Amino acid sequence: MILRNKVVSKLHNFMILPAFILFFIFFIYPLIKGVGLSLTDYDGMTKANFIGLKNFISFFHDSRAKNDVVNTVLFALGSAPLLNIFGFLYALLLDSKFRGKGIVRTIIYLPAVVSPLIMGYIWYFILQPQRGFLFATLERIGLSVSNANWMGNRYMALWVIIIVNVWQFVGMTMVVYLAGLQAIPEEMHEAGKIDGATYGQRIRYIVLPMMIQPIKINVITNIIGSLSVFEIIMALTEGGPGYSTESLSIYIMRMCYGSFTGYSTAVAVILFLLILVPVLISLKFMKSKEYDA
Repeated sequence: MILRNKVVSKLHNFMILPAFILFFIFFIYPLIKGVGLSLTDYDGMTKANFIGLKNFISFFHDSRAKNDVVNTVLFALGSAPLLNIFGFLYALLLDSKFRGKGIVRTIIYLPAVVSPLIMGYIWYFILQPQRGFLFATLERIGLSVSNANWMGNRYMALWVIIIVNVWQFVGMTMVVYLAGLQAIPEEMHEAGKIDGATYGQRIRYIVLPMMIQPIKINVITNIIGSLSVFEIIMALTEGGPGYSTESLSIYIMRMCYGSFTGYSTAVAVILFLLILVPVLISLKFMKSKEYDA
């Protein structure tokens, strides 16, 4: 009886086992397997031979790969901040009282439930030069855009992708911020008003300090999503013109299908580290802010 009571009292310690087993099967094991594969010359068909760090050295001597790193980082630097800024502004708007708030919330969030690949193809047909919906609309209202080729211009294509990505996923960011805003007690806003705080001061000294957790969630998820971007680029430009919008995820896929499996796995490990570093920095920064708050 005593043994049974001890087992029951310790049972909650074993409840982590299912999660740990799934984590090991779907993350730890593939990660270890991938790191091992990245140290070989495996081409997907023949026997793999150990070549050490040769794949990683080849990556840093590949101008196309370095260009893709720049594209990926630029996309993340453009996309992640805009998602958080507009998501927070939308959340502030929808936290106020006005008629039709539910409809507005649905309109903003609706694009996020559509597959990025499908959404990319929709925007591809909207932005096509000469025959796209946007081209036809601008021509009809008298704006001459006969030479416009937004996705064919290497300097504009990446910005087009960033704008489409932000438009699609800002709703997900907004929902997280809105949940955080609605969790703030109304009494704190009332106390701020009584003390004579303006709306901007209430946002700075009441709302933001209490929104550290939602901010942390959105910053981390947007960094991960932006640095691993794939579908929206494939649908809109396929990495073109040339390789001017090709991301590391697309580069990995093409190297893998090109029978460079070991090399593509090495690039995937590099991408994992490229995502991990800013995530850890952001977590450390947010932790210090949370402590200060």
